[in-house]
Order: sequence, then C-alpha cells, then structure tokens
Amino acid sequence: MKRLLVTGGAGFIGSEFVRQALQRGYSVAVIDKLSYAGDLERLREVSGTTAFYPADITDRIAVEKVFRTEKPEAVVHWAAESHVDRSITDAAPFLDTNVKGTQVVLDVSKDAGVQRFVNVSTDEVYGDLNEDGQFYETTPLNPSSPYSVSKASADMLGRAYHRTFGSPVITVRPSNNYGPWQYPEKLIPVVILKALNNEKVPVYAKGENVREWLFVSDCVDAVLEVIENGKIGETYNIGSGQEKRNLDVVKTILQLLGEPEELIEFVKDRPGHDFRYSLNSDKISENLGWKAKTPFSAGIEKTVKWYVDNMNWVRSKIQR
Repeated sequence: MKRLLVTGGAGFIGSEFVRQALQRGYSVAVIDKLSYAGDLERLREVSGTTAFYPADITDRIAVEKVFRTEKPEAVVHWAAESHVDRSITDAAPFLDTNVKGTQVVLDVSKDAGVQRFVNVSTDEVYGDLNEDGQFYETTPLNPSSPYSVSKASADMLGRAYHRTFGSPVITVRPSNNYGPWQYPEKLIPVVILKALNNEKVPVYAKGENVREWLFVSDCVDAVLEVIENGKIGETYNIGSGQEKRNLDVVKTILQLLGEPEELIEFVKDRPGHDFRYSLNSDKISENLGWKAKTPFSAGIEKTVKWYVDNMNWVRSKIQR
C-alpha cells in the first residue's frame, strides 16, 4: 500500500503525518477544507510532492471525485473539529464534521475498495479517571463533552462499518498531542503566547487535571506502524506513559521562557472538565513493537523553541 489519502492533512497532526509518510516513500494526497485551524503553510516544505484538495469531507460528491482521481489504497482519517471549549460553545460543527464527515469518508472508502482505513479517535472517548487506573482498548466508552461524544460516535461508526460491511478499519486512540504547528487555542501554545506577551496565563480551577502528553512525531510514527503492521478490526491505544498536571506543564513552559510563575491566573473551571486520562499502551507495544521515543522534557523544550522562533505564524493565526 503506497497510495495514501489523508483527511485533515493541513492540520496540526495531519501535516506531520504527511511529512513523515512522504519521507517513508508513500504517495500522499490530502483532503482538507482549511477551516480556521487548517493551514497550507504546514505543508509548504512538501509542496509539489503531494496532491491537495480543498474539500469538505461532508461533501460526498467532492470526496468521491478525489477518490476517482487518486485511487487510494489506504485512508488515514485525521480530519476533525477538536477543541473541547469550542464544542461547549457550539456542538453543531463537531457533529457535522466528526460524525457525518466520518460516515461519508467511510462510505466512499467502502465503495472504492480501499485496503486499509485508519480511523483516528482520541483518549477522550473513555471519559475520565480519578488518581488511579488506566484505559484499555476494551474499556467502555464514556465521553463527557460534545467534542468527545462526536469522536466516540466516529470511533464506533468505524468499528460498525468493519463489523457490518467488512470495511478494513483500524481504530487508534492517541493521548494528548503537543509539538510544533499546533493551533494556538490549545494549552501549550496558549501558555507560550501569553507568557511572551507578558499577559496572564489562564489555568482552569487549580490546574490539577492530568493529561498524558505525546509528542506529535511519536504519534505519527505509531500510526505509520499501524498502517504497515496493524491488524484490521483492531483498536490500539497510543500513549506516552508520561502524565503531567496542567499546572506543572504551565510551570515548565514558564521556566523554559524565563518568565515568572506570577503570570499564572486560576480561572473558573470548564464545564464537565475531565480530571485525568491515562492510556494502557501495552497492546501496540507488544503486538507492533512501538513505544514513544520522546521524553516530555525534550519534547516540550523543542516545542517552546519552535514557537519562539515562529511567533509570526502564531500571531497570524490569532488575527484570523
């Protein structure tokens, strides 16, 4: 399988996937509607080596046209609305893109006879944990926010297509990604931007919520491993095993920037805020030999440096 179709390939993680897939010798075509969070600048270094289609995945006619032109052997479905806060303000775009869009891409992939369909889910579909325990691939889904409900729906839809139609779906559930090119609405780029502007850095509640942080290049490496060696019909958690309180992440960034912790401002908690996520990733490790390579200390240092060096891009996104 050398011809890949990537949905959401101009997004944060999708663009990293495109870059790595091209390096591995894949032929890549990208569908992306270039919403507020999409940006072709992320693909500038590989422009001319991949076909790009500015299409909405909910538009079946447009998606079918891309499939007829590109004849992909495998589909990697990254496209999604992904910001929890936005889903609380307006859930409609999340249900439209994440559920209807997934259904369209699954349908067209089925009709086209693709050999493999990687459906990218999230650890948030499991709900949350207290201080102890982990999520396994067999843990029942219990999403908390409109965003995670939409992703759980897409997750189940993909697995239902495998069961009902025999579609070659593999589901992956990564933990929180971070790294260069992330749109500045998520925690890490927001902290960097605020601190560099000498503005207050907002932290929900007391900052005690815990996330498992996965460097973006490691996540993509895992998905490529799944494409090449994963078993159709299976689900794989993709985690780093590196859990951090939000407050500790913020303090680490401020320290790297040489900014004072006095910039931290605790704000009212988000409605329905999940306390902790923790993935058990033994399955992908034991079956496919994959493990995350990037320690958080190294990944966050690379990330902070990238944002400091690329503030023009960050500010251009904020101004849109």
